[in-house]
Amino acid sequence: MKAMADVLLLLFLFTVPVQVMASTLKPLHIYLDLDMSRSKASGISIVRGVRTALDEVGNKLAGHPVELIVLDHRGSNGRSLENLKKFISDPDAFVLFTGMHSPPLLVNKKFINTNKILTLDPWAAAGPITRAEAENNWIFRLSIDDTKAGEVITNRAVEGRSFKRPALLLENTGWGKSNLKTMTSSLHERKLVPVNVSRFNWGVSLAGAKILLRKIKKDGADVIFLVANAPESKTICMAMYELSPSVRLPIISHWGITGGDFTDSVPAEVRGEIDLEFLQTSFSFMDKSNRELPGEVFQRAAAIFSDVTQPADIKAPAGFIHAYDLTLLLIEAVRQNGLSGDMIKDRAGVRKALENLRKPVPGLIKTYSRPYRSYSLSDLDAHEALGSENYTFGRYNEEGSIILVR
Repeated sequence: MKAMADVLLLLFLFTVPVQVMASTLKPLHIYLDLDMSRSKASGISIVRGVRTALDEVGNKLAGHPVELIVLDHRGSNGRSLENLKKFISDPDAFVLFTGMHSPPLLVNKKFINTNKILTLDPWAAAGPITRAEAENNWIFRLSIDDTKAGEVITNRAVEGRSFKRPALLLENTGWGKSNLKTMTSSLHERKLVPVNVSRFNWGVSLAGAKILLRKIKKDGADVIFLVANAPESKTICMAMYELSPSVRLPIISHWGITGGDFTDSVPAEVRGEIDLEFLQTSFSFMDKSNRELPGEVFQRAAAIFSDVTQPADIKAPAGFIHAYDLTLLLIEAVRQNGLSGDMIKDRAGVRKALENLRKPVPGLIKTYSRPYRSYSLSDLDAHEALGSENYTFGRYNEEGSIILVR
C-alpha cells in the first residue's frame, strides 16, 4: 500500500498544475529540477514548500497563474542539463528551483549563467554554486553554504564536543571535494589535521563501508566528519552499528543524511546505538514557537496535503522550510518589479529585484532584510540569504523526527 501511495503521490506532483482559476494573462511556468528517485523525500519536500508559499497568494504572481513543472534528474548531471534545456525552450518558463544535489549545479553552472536562467537553490550546499567567475550570476541560494559549513562542523566537534582527531569520510563528488577543502582549512586554523581522509562512491556497499570505518578507527580517529547523502549515510550508519561497540565512533554529519528515507531504513534501535549529529538550519516545526507564522504555515500545508497532520509528517523538513522562505522572497521580488509578460525581460527584472529587496520579508528561519546584493567578485556572499549564525545541529528522536540541538 505504501508503494502504491508513493506512486500516486509522484503522479500527482508531476501532473497537477498549481492553478486555481482561469486567467487572461499568460501562465508562468516554475520549473523544479530535483532528484525524485534516489532522494525522493527531499524533492517532495521542496515541491511542497514552494506550493505552500504560492498558495498564500492564490497561486498567482502579478496576476499570472502559476504552474509547477517537476522534472526528475535522478542525481544525474546529464539529465539535469536536459531539464535546463527544456526550460530555455519553453517560452513561458520563468524561474527554476533546484534540489539537494550539488554536482548538477556545479557542472551546469556555466550553462545556467550563460542562458540567464533565474535559478533558486533551497538545498544544494557546495560553495562555488553561487560564486560565478564573472558578475553574470543568476543563481541565488537560501540554504547552508559549504564555505561556512566546514567551519561550523569543525567548531561543533572541536570546541563543542572536545574531539581532537577527526577523520573525514566524504562522498567522491564535487560536494565532497568542496567540504574537504573547508574542513581541512578549519582544522588547520586549530593546529589540527585529519588523521584519515576517505572517499566513497555513490552506492557504496555495506562491506565497503565497514572496511573504511575499521581503517578510520585503526588510524586513531575519535570522531568522523561525514559528507554523504541519505542512501550512503544509511549504509555507513548500518555498517557502524554492525561493528563491535569498541570500534564505533561518533559521527558529525553534513545534512545530506536528511534528504531521503534514512529513518525508514535505520530503525530506532539502531539509531539509539549510534552517536549521530547532523547540520541543520535554525528552524524546526517540532519546536514550540511564540511566533504566529510557523503555526499558520503548518496549518496551510496540512490543508493542502492530506498526509500532513502533525509536524513529524513533514519529511526532509529543510527542503520545505528553505523552499517556502525562498518562494516568499521570489513573491516579494515580483511584487517589487512587476511582470510585463516578456519572460526574458521579467527574469532580468526579478533578478535585479532579488538583489535589491526594499521590504523585509518575514520567513520561517528569520525575517529577511535585503538578503541578497548585486553580485561582484569582491562580494562573493552576495547571493547567500543565510549565514553561519543561522546554522545549528540536529538529531533523530525515537519516532524519526529531527530535533534541533540548542
